This record gives sequence, structure tokens and C-alpha cells, in this order.
Amino acid sequence: MATDPYREFRQAADRPEEQIDLGRAALTISLPEYPTLDFSAFLGRISDLALEVTERAGVDADVFRSIAALNFVLFARHGFSGNRDDYYDPKNSFLNQVIERKTGIPITLSVLYMEVAERVGLTVNGVGFPGHFMVTVRADGNEIVIDPFNSGDIKTEEDLAVMLQQMYGGKLGFRREFLAPVSKKQILTRMLTNLKAIYVKANDMVKTLGTLDRLLILDPASAADTRDRGVIYTRLECFGQAKDDFERYLELAPDADDATAVREQLIELAKQVVLIH
Repeated sequence: MATDPYREFRQAADRPEEQIDLGRAALTISLPEYPTLDFSAFLGRISDLALEVTERAGVDADVFRSIAALNFVLFARHGFSGNRDDYYDPKNSFLNQVIERKTGIPITLSVLYMEVAERVGLTVNGVGFPGHFMVTVRADGNEIVIDPFNSGDIKTEEDLAVMLQQMYGGKLGFRREFLAPVSKKQILTRMLTNLKAIYVKANDMVKTLGTLDRLLILDPASAADTRDRGVIYTRLECFGQAKDDFERYLELAPDADDATAVREQLIELAKQVVLIH
């Protein structure tokens, strides 16, 4: 029986939302690059950070004091920061490397922030803000927006509007829905989508394929990822697998703009499969 290369990821992520341990699931994304990764060691380091936060906040800490303690421990004492010098380094997408190197991108630093916060009793939600992942905390009926990539800065709606202006040149205005909480599976999907883009840019088809496999574990009905995996299989000359994915894509999205092109590709793939056999 073949070994499942994604066993740890599947066990951690392919389960009901409330049963997902986000920290462990995020760490499994690192396994293809770090197959001997010690989960207990890195989860223990997250717990150690939480202990420091608890000690600094004190026994009677409210939400605001806990946030202040969390920001101090992560960003002042330990020096976690956004990696602006090498933003597209794949290491920024691996939680173990973020913990080790104390730098990362918005989503991995947010996952670390969320995991430490959970251990000190704070309810922190991930927010899929366009182009820049952040977190929110409810306090006294208000929603506090925190930016772990920028040392835990508190963002007002005016700040967020300015960020959108800078990123999108006025083509996208601020909307409250941008602060809607996202699920753990959506966070894992965004982490993997970032990696997918990095590997595609590097023309690393094998790593791109592995990333797409895991995206489809999270959402087997993702038409775009099914099509993209078919494209990668074609480039790797795995024509039978490519044919299966393109057929599945047409089942999922029969009226897609590129459906005709995919049907034409299937005709060519059928010829390749015959030649191989």
C-alpha cells in the first residue's frame, strides 16, 4: 500500500473546523521541506511565549492589558517582525521558520499571534483583509484591528483606507466586510495559495503540484485548483492525471470562460495518452 505523503496534513486539516488545531495544521505545511520537523518543540515554543505574556499581563489583566503584553513579548522582547527584505522567500510561509528566524509575512505572523493569544485566553480572529492579512479582537463592544506584520500596530478604519489606497491606487475602497473573520481552513488555504504563487514564479512544478494537492484536500470542489493541477500535470507529462483533472474541472465549472480551451486540451491529451499506451 502506497504511503500517503500528506498524512499529517490530512489528519490536521481535513476535519471539522472546531477540531482543527491551527498551529499544528500550519506546521504540517512545512513538512515537505522539513520532513523531520519536531511538532512538539515548536508548539512548546508557542506555549512558552504565551507563558511570558501571562506573566507580564498579570493575574487581573483585561483584554487591553493582555494585548499590550502580547505585543511587548512578541515584538519588543523577542523581535518578531515582517520580512520586508525578502518577502517572497518561501521560508516566510513556514511557521517553524517564522518561529526560528522571527520574521515572516502577514499571514504567518498572524497565525503565530493567534496561537499565542489563544493560550492566554484572548479570542483573536484572522481577517482576510485584501492584500494584507491581519487579526481582530473584540473589547468593550469594539473591534480592535491588529497588524502583526507591523509590530502589532492598532489600525483604525482611516488607517485601513490609506492601506488600500497605497496597495490598489484608489481602485478599492474600504468596506466593513473586509474585517469579517475567516475560518481556519481559509487561513490554511491562503497560506498554501501564497506558496503556490511563489513556486509558480520559481517555475518549480513539483513543489507547485504538492501545494495544489494540499489545496484540494482542503477543498476538493475548487475548480480553479483542479484546473491548475491539470496544467501542472501536463507540464510534467503526466497526461492521464491531467486528463482526469481537466474532466473534473469541466464538471465543476462547465460554463467557465476557458471551458472551450480546456475541452480542446482534453482532445490533445487523449492523443498523448494513446501514444503512451
